[in-house]
Amino acid sequence: MTDALDGSASVARSQKQFSSEFQDTLTAAEQGDAAAQYKLGCMYRTGHGTETDDAQAVVWFQKAADQGNSDAQYCLGCMYDEGRALEQDPLQAVAWFQKAADQGNSDAQYFLGCMYEEGRGVAEDTAQAANWFRKAADQGDASAQLALGGMYTQGHGVPQNHEQASIWFRKAAEQGNAGAQTCLGVMYEKGRGVAQDDVEAVTWFQKAADQGHAVAQTCLGAMYEEGRGVAQDESAAVGWYRKAAEQENLEAQLFLGLMYEDGRGVGQDATEALAWYTRVAAKGSVPAQLHLGAMYRQGRGVPANDPESLEWYRMAAEQNSAEAQFHLGFARQTGCGTEQDDADAFVWYQKAAEQGHAHAQLNLALMYAAGRGIVQDDAAALVWLRAAAEQGEALAQCYLGAMYVNGRGVSQDENEALVWFLKAAEQGNAIAQNSLGVMYKEGRAVPRDEAEAVAWFRKAADQCEPESEFYLGAMYDEGRGVEQDDAEAVAWFCKSAEHEYAPAQFSLGSMYKEGRGVPQNDTEAVAWYRRAAAQGHPDGQANLGLMYYEGRGVEQDDAEALAWYQKAAEQGNASAQNNLGVMYRYGRGVDKDDAEAFVWYRMAAEQEHSVAQFNLATMYEEGSGVEQNKAEARDWYRKAADEGDVDAMAALQRIEADYDPGNVIQPWTSR
Repeated sequence: MTDALDGSASVARSQKQFSSEFQDTLTAAEQGDAAAQYKLGCMYRTGHGTETDDAQAVVWFQKAADQGNSDAQYCLGCMYDEGRALEQDPLQAVAWFQKAADQGNSDAQYFLGCMYEEGRGVAEDTAQAANWFRKAADQGDASAQLALGGMYTQGHGVPQNHEQASIWFRKAAEQGNAGAQTCLGVMYEKGRGVAQDDVEAVTWFQKAADQGHAVAQTCLGAMYEEGRGVAQDESAAVGWYRKAAEQENLEAQLFLGLMYEDGRGVGQDATEALAWYTRVAAKGSVPAQLHLGAMYRQGRGVPANDPESLEWYRMAAEQNSAEAQFHLGFARQTGCGTEQDDADAFVWYQKAAEQGHAHAQLNLALMYAAGRGIVQDDAAALVWLRAAAEQGEALAQCYLGAMYVNGRGVSQDENEALVWFLKAAEQGNAIAQNSLGVMYKEGRAVPRDEAEAVAWFRKAADQCEPESEFYLGAMYDEGRGVEQDDAEAVAWFCKSAEHEYAPAQFSLGSMYKEGRGVPQNDTEAVAWYRRAAAQGHPDGQANLGLMYYEGRGVEQDDAEALAWYQKAAEQGNASAQNNLGVMYRYGRGVDKDDAEAFVWYRMAAEQEHSVAQFNLATMYEEGSGVEQNKAEARDWYRKAADEGDVDAMAALQRIEADYDPGNVIQPWTSR
């Protein structure tokens, strides 16, 4: 009880003292004492010894300022600058700051520097700002020292000089200025103006963080997260991020969201991550908006919601985020969460591509190449492919190589193609590895090297690239670059076939048909031919037709054979064209029609199909489906014979014997 009474008495004495001080100050001020007038203004402004009264503060500051008191001139400038008891007037503020600054008042010099730096009440002039900051800094003003360090860091009003910046930051930091301590920490972290030193950076961040400086707390959290200058401690990182986040530091709030999303230093919690991202994204943070876009798209921490995802991406895109622009373009191209629109997709891809976004550059190139959303333009496609490829985008490098191979948008140049395929292949791109395998297999831009081809095919096949699995099977089938091995060929054909690669399905069908590497099985052969045929593979269609024609692995059916022959023949398959001719010639599955048979034989024969050439020669010799013409017959028999057709050789001998005036049979020779 006694302690309480003593405390109350102490307060009463303090209030009485203040009241007496106020009366003494008022008396001196009314007698014209400038220092007392300034002090009285301060008492009114702070409520020290009297009620707070900004209007009275202005009155007494004005009186003292008019007498040349620099502190009062500075305070009057502040009242005009803040609009306290006066209409806010930057011009008047500058005028009073100038008066005080000219008398060497360091506070006024600092504020005058701020006015010049910001262009408030005076034309913006960074050189003048630096000049006034220096005057105050030379008097030991920590705020001015910090500001001058910032000017040297950015090269504003003075030549950029990190060494000078670090000197001024240190002067202010050693006075306990938290902002300067943070800046000095950054200088040590980055090695700017001082030797890079993470430990020293942590020391200065810690000093500022302990004063509650949010940026320093964020920086210190990052050092703990990365284990730089301190032992890595993600829990400590979370603790510092949280302190800064609670002060509404946007970067700390973002980092805290990341820690919750990844479960680092804290239990993984997508919902909590979403809450932090939402908090900071609403304030315009582009990284947070991007994370929200991804979380709503993937349904992490919230039910998947494509329209909501796109809204967050749109917010970021409108702040010129290339990543967000890319995602909007992709959504419009695919119709994911929005109406499909190639033209709009093109617009967004272009915005991102022009900012150097490699994936957007690649997709923009593909749109130009395909004429989607824009007029088809191989030259433009090439430009954007090159831009992405030069950034190391492997798929763009691969496509660029293909453009050079095919001469699309550029002169055909397989040497240049090889360069780009190699760049992409070394990054593990399976398509490029496959393309390199083809170039070594065929000796294009490199000496033919089937072993090297196999090596590249294997790299791609190990990534389940279907075409390479097929090629590897073919190399084992033919014993090229590897020892011939039917079982290994079947194994690779099977992998590729299961990936729905039609040529492999056809080849696997043939292996079953011939009983190579697997037990002979016509039913299995038909099954694989059918899968290839269903994808439009002409050889698969032709062989499926043959299986129906011969009744192997399936019930014999001329109509079904005819249908499959027709499909393959219309794609230019010579065997199917010949077999279709046979169907029409003998009326199997269709009405007999020599003229139609002639047409199909001719198509196949012109593709150097020897059996079709023989059949065509027979039609000419007999005059079936075409006007009889022994000369044409002889020419087609000869073409077939040159291909090694034994029946054609015999027919050629016969027809040439009949054709020779002396009726002497000459022996056939290949030519």
